[in-house]
Amino acid sequence: MDDFRAARWYAVRPAGSTKPATYRCPLCGKRLPALSEHLLVLPDGDAARRRHAHTNCVMRARRAGRLPLRDEVEPRRRGWLSRLLRRGVPDGPGRSER
Repeated sequence: MDDFRAARWYAVRPAGSTKPATYRCPLCGKRLPALSEHLLVLPDGDAARRRHAHTNCVMRARRAGRLPLRDEVEPRRRGWLSRLLRRGVPDGPGRSER
């Protein structure tokens, strides 16, 4: 469980399962039936370390700041096209005004 809490950021997505299993929520420690609506939480985006969690527990942890998402910790870098357009493209050979 410490490995789960030691992550710098988390990815969260809806979970859906038809298998008759019961998980333990890493946030509250209570049981979580697989057939109930819940979320998958991936520490540092690592699917091998994913945990099933109650939706309410995830929302509560997010509000308390204990479950930061990747964009909150590592803001996305602008794409190359966006950077190029922001910088402006100088007129080069072959470019003429119409």
